[in-house]
Amino acid sequence: MAFKFSENRLSRRHFLRVSTAAGVIGAAGVAPRISYAAQRPTITHGLQSGDIGADRGVLWSRTDRPAQAIFEWSTSDSFKEVTRLPKIAALPESDFTAKILATGLPSDQDIFYRVRFQDLSDVHVESEPLTGHFRTAPATRRNVSFVWSGDTAGQGWGIDEARGGMKGYATMLKHDPDFFLHSGDNVYADGVMEAEVKLADGTVWKNLVTPEKSKVAETLDEFRGQYKYNFLDKNVRDLYAQVPVLTQWDDHEVTNNWSDSKQLGDAYKEKSIATLTARAAKAFHEYMPIATSLDEPQRVYRKIAYGPHLDVFMIDMRSYRGPNGDNLETSAGGTAAFLGTEQLAWLKRELLTSKATWKVIAADMPLSLLVWNNAADKKGFEAIANNEPGKPLGRELEFADLLRFMKAAGIKNTVWLTADVHYTAAHYYDPNKAAFQEFEPFWEFVSGPIHAGTYGPNDIDMTFGPEVKFVKAPEPGQEKVGPAAGLQFFGHVKIVGDSGVMTVTLRDTADTALWSIDLTPQHAV
Repeated sequence: MAFKFSENRLSRRHFLRVSTAAGVIGAAGVAPRISYAAQRPTITHGLQSGDIGADRGVLWSRTDRPAQAIFEWSTSDSFKEVTRLPKIAALPESDFTAKILATGLPSDQDIFYRVRFQDLSDVHVESEPLTGHFRTAPATRRNVSFVWSGDTAGQGWGIDEARGGMKGYATMLKHDPDFFLHSGDNVYADGVMEAEVKLADGTVWKNLVTPEKSKVAETLDEFRGQYKYNFLDKNVRDLYAQVPVLTQWDDHEVTNNWSDSKQLGDAYKEKSIATLTARAAKAFHEYMPIATSLDEPQRVYRKIAYGPHLDVFMIDMRSYRGPNGDNLETSAGGTAAFLGTEQLAWLKRELLTSKATWKVIAADMPLSLLVWNNAADKKGFEAIANNEPGKPLGRELEFADLLRFMKAAGIKNTVWLTADVHYTAAHYYDPNKAAFQEFEPFWEFVSGPIHAGTYGPNDIDMTFGPEVKFVKAPEPGQEKVGPAAGLQFFGHVKIVGDSGVMTVTLRDTADTALWSIDLTPQHAV
């Protein structure tokens, strides 16, 4: 079935190519091309939108000094009629970032927004404006399209401008998606970059390097610098200016495989994982356009309602886990916790009340792939599976409980999307092949990295009966290759408005369709 977009969506891309062309890379990041006076505030790292609903969306930007951010939105790219949002302060306490939740927006509408900053020392001095776009969620059953991936600037692979930078972001933008779902590892706070990396073919990968990327992140400013680095890439800035991002976090926003049991190595002067996590969380929430509540300002798990066909459940597999260990406990909770009691109850409640055709569970880790806490010695477990393919144990108990609940409640059309393991795959979970059988069949799709090292595939734990329907990873002996090898991946999801059929396509960043499937929704009896 043909999948078409309206002409106004094509025209807004032309508009944004013009409006975002005002940004160029400078020493501080992105700056307007036109600068009338040195004293004017500068928009340093572009702008973003996120957590888009039918009547709302988060708007974000950053400047270079104490200033008031003025966000405005319009339904026309001419900004003939404008709604101005309340001014918000960009102060040193937030690293001069500013974000605001715009509400009262019309549904299923192209929204053009712009931001400018007034210098607090002289409100008559303003920055040049910068303009972005998003489309609100529909109230009717229209076509929906989105992309997902994870793992940005990992394993020492940064921005090589001569090779086109982070090209995966440009490829995703070509699909003109309604939003981009980033499945975690937005940054690699532990990923030290060298200026040059020699490749197997004798050529040299030349990283753009900043002081913050030249060591592991420990201070708050060093964590902030991880996010600033990504915005040095034009492909990243262009995508985020035109496409909303729904984001979650995983381990590398703090450090590799972190949990309460993490022991920090010699690269770290700061030895407290709790201190690192607190600083990393503050930087994450400052730089990501994520909607949070006043009672839980650093909560990551949430539901994004994107019209009658789609609810996205963004879960947090990092903040509430117990320590990484043997993962063989016989009762849930405590050291076996992964989602935690409150988040698991929330997820059940929201799934039960969801009226959407499709319930996408956005997970930052896969369900049944073995991810070792210490890969070299194969000791301890970082993810859910525990290499015991029998009855659920340890962290698997929470997910057995969730799957059992969904079956009993008649919750249909759940799809799991994830990244984390640095290759792409399609897994079909079949209770007839599982040790634990109290669930309805479902799909899990894995895709990433979008710009990092590639490795895998991982071994499978059969407790929940996954069948590998497709996998694309490096050949044996080619593990941990970088972006130059072409093994970078994302997934593309289309939902057809009239039928609700979901098409999932796994792609590489050259935009090759590697594997695809059409999923027909089941209807409640």
